[in-house]
Formats: sequence, structure tokens, C-alpha cells
Amino acid sequence: MADESLGEITEQSFANLTEHQLLQQHQYEQQSIDLVESIDLTNNALVIGQEFPDVETCRRALKDIAIALHFDLRIVKSDRSRFIAKCSKEGCPWRVHVAKCPNVPTFSVRTLHGAHTCEGVRNLHHQQASVGWVARSVESRIRVNPQYKPKEILQDIRDQHGVAVSYMQAWRGKERSMAALHGTFEEGYRFLPMYCEQIRKSNPGSIASVYTTGQDNCFQRLFICYRASIVGFLNACRPLLELDRAHLKGKYLGTLMCASAVDADDGLFPLAFAVVDVESDENWMWFMSELRKLLGVNTDNMPRLTILSERQPGMVEAVETHFPSAFHGFCLRYVSENFRDTFKNSKLVNIFWTAVYALTPVEFESKISEMLEVSQDVIPWFQMFPPQLWAVAYFEGVRYGHFTLGVTEILYNWAQEGHELPIVQLMEHIRHQLSTWFENRQSMGMRWNSIVVPSAEKRILEAVADARCYQVLRANEVEFEVVSTERTNIVDIRSRVCSCKRWQIYGLPCAHAAAALISSGKNAHVFADHCFKVESYRETYSQMIYPVPDRSLWKDVGDGGESAGINGDIIIRPPKTRRPPGRPKKKVLRVESFKRPKRIVQCGQCHMLGHSRKKCPMPV
Repeated sequence: MADESLGEITEQSFANLTEHQLLQQHQYEQQSIDLVESIDLTNNALVIGQEFPDVETCRRALKDIAIALHFDLRIVKSDRSRFIAKCSKEGCPWRVHVAKCPNVPTFSVRTLHGAHTCEGVRNLHHQQASVGWVARSVESRIRVNPQYKPKEILQDIRDQHGVAVSYMQAWRGKERSMAALHGTFEEGYRFLPMYCEQIRKSNPGSIASVYTTGQDNCFQRLFICYRASIVGFLNACRPLLELDRAHLKGKYLGTLMCASAVDADDGLFPLAFAVVDVESDENWMWFMSELRKLLGVNTDNMPRLTILSERQPGMVEAVETHFPSAFHGFCLRYVSENFRDTFKNSKLVNIFWTAVYALTPVEFESKISEMLEVSQDVIPWFQMFPPQLWAVAYFEGVRYGHFTLGVTEILYNWAQEGHELPIVQLMEHIRHQLSTWFENRQSMGMRWNSIVVPSAEKRILEAVADARCYQVLRANEVEFEVVSTERTNIVDIRSRVCSCKRWQIYGLPCAHAAAALISSGKNAHVFADHCFKVESYRETYSQMIYPVPDRSLWKDVGDGGESAGINGDIIIRPPKTRRPPGRPKKKVLRVESFKRPKRIVQCGQCHMLGHSRKKCPMPV
């Protein structure tokens, strides 16, 4: 009863209040906390004449003192004009009387018996350590670290205050602090039309639209793509897109979808992202249609797209419908993990990787023959995963040496970092990260003075070093025969083609091309594809992603609501899907799977694995 008389919200009343009421309650408490910061309670002591901005601030200050000094507080009288409390132990003289000052809203301490004769609270469980007190205690930590866990809250409160609170108190305290700092999940959906309008105003040319479903106008889809990303992709990035999704673990679940390009230095370049109520074939079809719209007529003018994904049925159908001319290939990590889990044979896996990176069909078929010698069961597996969709030797699209989905790690991190944030704050977290990447990479690109980016520079220098052991025979101005001990390759420097296929596949001169270019007095760096040039990298990040104004400055969408995908007067409600009770299951991603597997090097002289020709111990 004492806790209720202090004006705190009990667990039962907490369950009955709406999220908005809780937010208002906490905002009021926070305003009072800001006012009381000037009150000197460093020694956890009160003095006669001490003033408080209002009675609520006085109650909280006394509660903090009671917890710090380990005694229980009992309220004798509490109304609009006075507040009287005493120590709950019988016979203890501690007592305080606070009354309202005339003609002003402040309260002051009128009488005080500040000495305790009781032994205080002897155990760790304190009556005053309520959910509201927990929320105020951890708010500064949660502001810095939204991933602050309830079990960490339990330990920190015990270490700092000598008080034990339950896991549910810690969880609800964190939930209340999160609502005060970031708003509620329900408000996040309600603010989406205004948020989309602010994106379009602060970043003209960007796309931000939200859609609802059903008579209740429940949230269904949100699509965002910034103009800076559109310009960077169309003008400078290689024609390569990665598709993937991550499942959100927040109160109303959902799925985060993303289409990401790759910049000149092999960095991920998120182009567009969306949040949908549930992953479905219909939502993938919608996402790809939005992607097609933002690329517009430019899709027909640019080189044929190569799209990489896990090729789930919904993805495959959506790509075939909206990008019928694109080459849609498997992510190699997905294929290799399936192969490894199917056969559980390390020898087969090693042969598989040599087959993956084989440049010609002849080399690939020889590796398949080696696999068949180990197990005939690989035949039905190849029927499920046709080599035309993943093998370097057969895949018709140009991957530029990019074989796995780097966007998977980004989406996983975004989902982990933002799963406790309302949808608007999640989108702001993503926007802030994109803005930081643009700024940092723009600055880095301006410091480079070479023709190609550092990652391409390294590979070209390796090719030039390997080219020294080749003999070059010139057929005409553009065609060359490059002779080595194992084979002869034909190089056409005008068409930028080598019979080994490496130049076409990776977009950078191979060792044979480098030998031909050096023999004709040309710079191999100039013959790298345009998407590897420093000027392309600078163009990719030439635009900026501008910040969205603070929410306090937003206005209702009004007439602009229709361009956001809904009418301006519609209030968006959360999806009907809710997170089930219990702890969400964690998807553990293998850290090593985020890294591109190392290509197994085969010597061109002795044909053994593990070293190159220039390091071969066998005498020439």
C-alpha cells in the first residue's frame, strides 16, 4: 500500500495502462527528474527548508534516500498540499513533513527528524524498489546501449544500490525506459506516414512509402530508398545486386528485406530496404516491383543485372517477373553449406570448392569426376542445385569475383541492434549508419591518387607479378598468344577477353592479359572495368544522405499522405502478428561463413594444390 501511496504504478495497474499513458507518465517523471538535478542529495540527507519543484519530485527523492540508506518508508499523508512520511519500523523517530509553499508550485521541508534508531532493511529486497524506480535507475544506460539486458540490470542494481529486484521488474523497467526514450511500438507505426514525408522532404528524390491492410489499417509494408543510393548505384556501381532478409524479433515481429549493391572496393552498398509484416511470396513480388520502379528506364540502358540470393521460391518468381533479363544466381555460401550438411565428407567439400572456382567447363567436369569417385550420391544433389546457377565455369552473369551474400551480415546486425526499437527508430538507426558510411567512404575516396581502388590494385599487381614467367607472341595490334608450360591462352585487349575466362569473370586483367598489355607498352590498370576505378568509387558516394528533423518538428501528413502509399487521415495500427510469449530463439550464424572462403590455389607447373607457379619447388 505504501508503494501505491507514493504514486507508483503497481504491476496490476501497469498491465491495465496503455503504452501511451505509460509514456506520458514517464515523461512527466523525467521532467521532474530534470528539475530535481539541482537539489543536493549527494549525502542522501534532507535539511529543513529544502525545496522541491513539486510533490512528485519530493516523493521520488525520498524513495531514493530510503533505498540508499536501506530503510522502509511509510506514507502518513499525501495530498496536493502536503506530504508526510516516516520510517516503517515501530519506535523509530525518523519523520519528515513537506508542505506546499504559498503562491508558488514548490514544496519545502517544514519539519524533519533525521535520525534512525532502527536497524533498517536487513535483506536485499526493498519495498521502494518498484518498476518505476528501476526505469529511472537504468535510463541513462539504456540511452547509450539499447541492448542493455534485464540480467545485466539485475546485477548492476545489486552492485550499485545493494537491492535485489526480480527479472520481471528489470524487464518491465527497461520496457518503460525504452518507451520514454524512443516511444512505444504502437506510436512507431502511427508516425510512419509523417516519417516518410520527412524523408522525402529532407532527401528530395528519395522513395519512402508505407502501406496498410484490412479495415483496421494494420501495417503491411514499408519501402525506403534514398536518392543518394539511387544515384550511386546507377552511375557508378557494378550491375550486381544481392537480395536477402532478416526476421525481426520485436513486439510485432516482421521481416526486414534489402537489396544491396557492391561498390568499387568490394564494400556493401545497400540500395533499398523494406519492412513487411511477414515474409511471403506476395511481399517479395511487391518488393521487387518497387525495386524495378526506382530503377525505371535506366534498367534497360544499364548492363544486364546479376542478382544473387538464396533463390527461395518467392524470390525466384519475383525476379523472373520484374527482372526477366537478369542472371539470378545462388549465393555460394548457401550452396556450400547445403553441400557440406548433405554429405558431411571433408574430401568431397574440398573437391567441391575447387569445382566452384574452376574457370572452364573442362576443369569443372574433371572435378565432378573426382567427386563421383568418392560418392555417386552427388548426382541427385546437382539436379537440385544446377551448376549453371552457381559454378563459375557455367554461370552466365558477371559476379566480378563476388560470390556470397555480404548483405546477410548487415541485415543480421540491423535486426539484432534494432529489435527492441519501434519501427521509426529502427529506420533511423539504418539511416544513420548509411549516412556514416557515405561520409566516411567519400572522405576515403578523395585521399586515393591511383587509377583503381586498393583492392583492385592488389589483384592487378599480383597478375603483373605472375605475368613475368609467360612468353608473349603478338598476332596483331589487339590479339596475343600467351604461352606457358601447361597451355597457350589467346588475349584480345580490345574486347578485354582472355581464353582462360578470368578477365571476363572478374573484370580485372588476368596474368595472361597483363603479360600481353605489358608487352605492348600499356598500363594494365587502365584496362580494369570502369566499376573498379577510383573515379567510380567517388561517384558512388558523391551524394549525401541528409538527416531527418526531430519528431517534435513533424507535422501531420495532410495532403502529402497519398504519395506515402496511404491517405493522410488514416491512422496506421500495428500488424496483427505478435511475438509469442517466452524468450525468442536466437539464430546463431557461423562467423566464418561471413568470410569468403579462400580459393584453393593450384600450381600451373606441377598441378599440385596449395602453391602457385612462382613458389613451386619443382625445378623448371
